[in-house]
Amino acid sequence: MPLRSYKPTSPGMRGMTRSTFDEITTTEPYKPLLEPQKRGSGRNNQGRLSVRHRGGGEKTHYRRIDFKRDKHDVPARIATVEYDPNRSARIGLLHYRDGEKRYMLLPHGLKVGDVVVAGSSAEARVGNALPIANIPLGTTIHNIELIPGKGGQIVRSAGTAAQLLAKEGDYAQVRLPSGEVRRISIRCMATIGQVGNLDHENQNLGKAGRARHMGQRPEVRGVVMNPRDHPHGGGEGKSPTGMPPKTPWGKPAMGYRTRRAHTGDLIVRSRHRK
Repeated sequence: MPLRSYKPTSPGMRGMTRSTFDEITTTEPYKPLLEPQKRGSGRNNQGRLSVRHRGGGEKTHYRRIDFKRDKHDVPARIATVEYDPNRSARIGLLHYRDGEKRYMLLPHGLKVGDVVVAGSSAEARVGNALPIANIPLGTTIHNIELIPGKGGQIVRSAGTAAQLLAKEGDYAQVRLPSGEVRRISIRCMATIGQVGNLDHENQNLGKAGRARHMGQRPEVRGVVMNPRDHPHGGGEGKSPTGMPPKTPWGKPAMGYRTRRAHTGDLIVRSRHRK
């Protein structure tokens, strides 16, 4: 999945890079697995702004992805490789032997025609989904469940992968892409391999317009605002913040713990530790 650069016919094109999309085999998604998607715009159910810098962007449909991989012991063939506007990874359309069709995150190395299977008896090959209890130590995995049966919640972005380090009792130790080592139940499902589209992180948007197409609105530094709009605002000319960094609502922006107490109980090694 190499990147394509452009002739510098304009300032925006000078540094722009984007995927060649060589791996994409069809531009028509499988319509029964599409859902209408309302534009978020960062508003809550009261219509009030709850997440800043979101809005606009191209209209998209949501693709229902099988994060659970709960169709056990039924082989499936990858029929198409498709672009998904809702995520950085590519997705593959699976044709199961019994006729059902589902989307899955496409691991690196899989292509059209390859066969994958899920279940405790599946072989530990790229694209297969197994309980962590049946995965050999040292294996690279992604789309990992945190609660058995809930579906994969972590390690789903393009190019990411985790590594299974150890098993002890009812838990396994997994090193996540951030460097954090976390205990996860061995009954949780995970998919073998690394998420595809490895060059996603190397893309250069080139111009602000491409960010707007993706629904990203402009950010403004707090130091250039007025005091009523941000704690860093005010002062004559360019002036320092005069305080430890704060959010627009006055809470510490660095070093302030926001994680709920019980969610860190299973962390073996923090991602902040050198």
